[in-house]
This record gives sequence, structure tokens and C-alpha cells, in this order.
Amino acid sequence: MEIYKLGMKIETITQIDDKSSQVIIVNSHQAMSTLAYAHISYDGDIQLNNIRYCRVEAQEEYMSGSLYIPKLLDVSNYRYKILIFINKNYIVIVDDSDFSKRILNRLQMKIFHHEESKELFLYHFFIQILNRDSELLSRYEKQIMDMEEKLLNRQLSHFQNHIMPLKKELLTLREYYDEIMDMAREFRDNENDIFEEDLLKYFGNIYDRADRLVSKTSFLLEYARQVSDAYQAQLDAKQNNNMQFLTVISTIFLPLTLITGWYGMNFENMPELESGYPYIILLSLVVIVVCIVIFKIKNII
Repeated sequence: MEIYKLGMKIETITQIDDKSSQVIIVNSHQAMSTLAYAHISYDGDIQLNNIRYCRVEAQEEYMSGSLYIPKLLDVSNYRYKILIFINKNYIVIVDDSDFSKRILNRLQMKIFHHEESKELFLYHFFIQILNRDSELLSRYEKQIMDMEEKLLNRQLSHFQNHIMPLKKELLTLREYYDEIMDMAREFRDNENDIFEEDLLKYFGNIYDRADRLVSKTSFLLEYARQVSDAYQAQLDAKQNNNMQFLTVISTIFLPLTLITGWYGMNFENMPELESGYPYIILLSLVVIVVCIVIFKIKNII
């Protein structure tokens, strides 16, 4: 069990015995006893594996929420799953991984406040969670730019295999940031007066940060869509060229097929039967030349 006293160091203890402790990190097995100590009457089950989204709900005397945080190195496949409970005196974080503890360790190294409130703590906690996301989105932007450049130079093969996973990850992140915005809005509404009114501005800052990330993610999705459209246009142009080539060949050989078909029939007194087919050969060459000239005039070839 980890206890974070606002304005003090994290301490590892086996039993809660200090009323001044404000932030408590526990695993799912310790959660119910810790919630009872913190005077949080939670009737649900502590099942972290059932978490599928970020949200927070205002209860009569506390707020409860869940966090479903994508792992930045594996956005599509792995999520950190956390439950959070807040009343006037305690913040209880239920986490079976070491993610929350690492966040708090970083907070102590970078942002140390002797007069820290629970509102300011939540602000720093969420900002720290979102701290590296701008860098992540910048990497996505560079990937899309590289794909666009290779596409223009016709150096990118298996384009769909590259762009589809990227789009999926961006959609996952946009949904995640939207949920963080909803959580910040719920905190800011403060329906059960858990937070101090003059400190609600911190939740507005969380909302603004998530909103900027949503905008950036939406921009990247649009950028990826434009690159996909450019690829599709390039593919369509290639197919059109192929169809145009086949059309030209078919047009040229249609009259030749008619001529050879005529001379392939069995009839008496066939012209040039004794001397070969010099005139027919010449006629065929004239047909080919005329067709090519017509196509050139019309800019078909």
C-alpha cells in the first residue's frame, strides 16, 4: 500500500494509521478495506479487468471514476486500468500495476508543493498522465509526412498496411482524450461540493489540455485521410492508364480482327490466294498507323 501525503513524500506502509494521509494507492485486494477506512461507501465490485473507458460519476458524498489509459508504446493493445475514489479528505487510487506509483514519483521529483490541495494534486496527476502525448502525436505526424513523401516518390509499397494501424491508434487516442475531457468537465461541475470552488480552475486546465490533444488528433486523422485519398487517386490513375492502354490495343486490333476473320472464311476465288497477301498486309499496317495518329491527335496516347 502506498500513501501520498499532500506536500510530503510517498511512504510504503502495511497499515493506514495516519489521518493526515490524503492520497492512498492500493491494489484491488486492499481496495474495499481502504475505502471503508476513508468513509467511502462503495457497493460495486472492484474488477479492474472490466474497465473499458475513462469516466467519473458524482455520488452523494464522494466521486468514483475509472481510467482506461493507452500505453504510449502499444496504443492499440495495452491499457492501464485504474479506479479512483474521491471524498473531502481522501483520494483512493486502485491500481494493480505500478503506473500510478510511477506518476506520483515523477510528481515528487518535478512538482513538489507543501501546500498542495487535492484539486491541485488531481490537476498534476492528470497533466502528468497526458504529459508525453504531445510528443507521441508529433511522432504520428512525422510518420504520416514520411508516408506522404514516399508516396509522392512512388517508393511506398503496401500502403494500406502502414496507414490502417496508424488510423486505428489515432482513433483510439481521440476517444481517450474525449473521455478525459468529460472527466474534467464532471470534476469542474462539482455537483456534490467535494472540491473548493476557487480551485475548480485547475480542472478547466485539464479540460483545455485534453481539448488541444483532441484537436491535434483530429487534424492527424484528417491528414491521414488526405494521404489515403492521394494514394487512392494514384491507384485510380494507374488503373485508368491500364484501361486506356487496353482500350487502345482493342481499338487497333478490332478492324484487323475483322479483316483476318473475313479472310479466314472458306470461299472460292479468294483474292491473293496464289500470290499471298501483300495488299492485306499493307491495309493492316495503314489501319494501325491511322489509329495511332487519331489517338495522338486526341491525346489518348
